[in-house]
Amino acid sequence: MGILQAIPQNLHRVEVEGEPLWFHIPTTSLFAPDDLSEELLALASRGEGLDSQALPHHLKALGGDIEARLEQLKSLKLITDGVVQAYNPTVEVEQFPLSTVVINVNTGCNLSCSYCYKEDLDNPRDGKKMDLATAQASIEMVLREAPQRDRYNIVFFGGEPLSNMPLIRQVVEWAEARIHGLGKTVDFTLTTNATLLSEEKIAFFDAHRFGLTVSMDGPKAIHDKNRIAVNGQGTYDLVAKRIAPLLANYRSRPVGARVTLTRGVTDVIGIHDHLVNELGFAEAGFAPVTSGDMAAYNLTSEELKTVFDGMVELGERAVSAAIDGRDIGFGNFNQLLTDLWEGRSKAVPCGAGLGLVSVDHQGDVHLCHRFTGSDMPTFGNVDDGLDHSGLKQFIEARSDRSERGCADCRIRNLCSGGCYHESYARYGDPMTPTYHYCDLMRDWVDFGIQAYARILRHNPDFLDGPLAGRQSA
Repeated sequence: MGILQAIPQNLHRVEVEGEPLWFHIPTTSLFAPDDLSEELLALASRGEGLDSQALPHHLKALGGDIEARLEQLKSLKLITDGVVQAYNPTVEVEQFPLSTVVINVNTGCNLSCSYCYKEDLDNPRDGKKMDLATAQASIEMVLREAPQRDRYNIVFFGGEPLSNMPLIRQVVEWAEARIHGLGKTVDFTLTTNATLLSEEKIAFFDAHRFGLTVSMDGPKAIHDKNRIAVNGQGTYDLVAKRIAPLLANYRSRPVGARVTLTRGVTDVIGIHDHLVNELGFAEAGFAPVTSGDMAAYNLTSEELKTVFDGMVELGERAVSAAIDGRDIGFGNFNQLLTDLWEGRSKAVPCGAGLGLVSVDHQGDVHLCHRFTGSDMPTFGNVDDGLDHSGLKQFIEARSDRSERGCADCRIRNLCSGGCYHESYARYGDPMTPTYHYCDLMRDWVDFGIQAYARILRHNPDFLDGPLAGRQSA
């Protein structure tokens, strides 16, 4: 083998409760190294490297097959006898295995939230509604692109999707017949502001096992700050009234809350406590605003740090609960645990453009629901099909972050450059990584590694129990 050098860009070493732990960056995997592996890597990390032909005598006392161990470290790309280079695979797109289509059923919305990113939003009277033929064509496009799938997901979005409830009912009836007729499964998902909920609609969603998320920002004073009706009035009281029967009676799947954090709103602990422990949501997830069109609503850098500190504090509570076998319903934490548990190594940040596309009311195809109405180019339409070459070019270019400062980043295969739309809104270019999040995201993932290892050590059944149950739901 000759002289061996470590590849530091591919390993992040941490200690958990006094024991070493290796985070293998290329595969997003965690290893508990033995003394031999630790010593070999330490020797290879020296400036002069490790001479495989003149190994130190003390290594034999550590036990194990040294040559075999060196081969293992080489196969993991942790040491090399050649040029030290980080492992940064890029995507080569040959097909588009779509499983999810986001159907934008109406551009109209009965709220006028101050921070809304939707560029195609209309007031209720002027809302542009999708018709059934366009919705059906959207689903047929997915079936054509990925006939190998056994399960598909249809997401209803807006505007406020409940403002086009007749179309939702038609699509559900048609899609179940069409997809079940193929011997396959279809799931339905919907995000709503809840103001138009009724017990009859709740019963319909329950009967068809909808995955429901309610946009709600916390207690009344916080929620009413930005989530206002078109007449300028706060909506907390109405939303709380509408969700009471939902949270009391919905049985098919857990109902989650999506929280938008804007300038002046940083109390992660208090908001979570209100939504989960007082109102009864199964889970609350937080979305900090840093790239909105109106700078007055973007969190400052100091506020963003406060938010992440609050997330870590809440995460510590989640770790203690997990060790006791309980899930406190912290969505961001559970997602991070899931990524680590499944060993997700991502060349792209999400499924947009590969496993998921969004269709607007006219039938044009977008990367995701965030881009409808924007100046970003579209990628085909439901009549002519996907623009394969355009999507291929975009995904492959975005996955190549070798010249964008990501090659040496320890979370490069979890973050993968960050959200396309976040980059587009912040920098005017979806190709630019979300640099303003980098340090905080690294700290958040470091916390997640520690948390995962502690749970795995003290209650591994949690990962196969409550956490797995959350994913299957």
